[in-house]
Amino acid sequence: MNKTSTGLFIMIGLLAIALMIPQTADHFRSYDRTVSVKGLCEKEVKANKVIWPLVIKLGGNELISLYDRVDEQNKQLRAFLHSAGISDDQISVSITSSDKFTAEYSNDRAARFIVKSVMTVCTTDVDAVLALQARQDELLRKGIMLQSDWDCRTIFDFTGLNDIKPEMIEQATKNARLAAEKFAQDSDSKLGKIKNATQGTFTINDRDENTPYIKNVRVVSSVTYYLSK
Repeated sequence: MNKTSTGLFIMIGLLAIALMIPQTADHFRSYDRTVSVKGLCEKEVKANKVIWPLVIKLGGNELISLYDRVDEQNKQLRAFLHSAGISDDQISVSITSSDKFTAEYSNDRAARFIVKSVMTVCTTDVDAVLALQARQDELLRKGIMLQSDWDCRTIFDFTGLNDIKPEMIEQATKNARLAAEKFAQDSDSKLGKIKNATQGTFTINDRDENTPYIKNVRVVSSVTYYLSK
């Protein structure tokens, strides 16, 4: 092969490369065009576990007498719970007492002793607890007045998150794709493959203040798609 032929082949090769450069550049530029979207999925579920503290506070000057009264009221409370199918293994009791005469900060001498009993129900039978809470007037008629302490409030919980996670993630991803497709359509582009995706944190909150046993489960997925012309 002479020098002229070699030079000709080199020129042809350079020309071919030159013709391919714009196409190659367009190809790589297409991978620079992306759209990032978020997909939301929300689901209402009912709590499947409840912790219900029933608080009794009695005051007086005879400590033994106070403990006897608390014991009697606790027997009635336990019977009240049994009437709705709450078993003893779902009930725990703690009793504490305080002496105001030994509290330097207290000037109240009306009742020397305070006895506090907390009977706590922990059960998965949420409906039973809701039914009992609607019947608390029965306790008042028996002279049992339950106290409302912030640190002893009823807690409703949902523990079945793992059962609904896959379905919710799938729905959040679908919603993200719908948003991306709308963006691609509006920008006269075609939606490509996923570049990256991030699953958001699941949150579980009360639906509202009046129905804490209804939970709102929420997750947001972030997805980035490639766009092409």
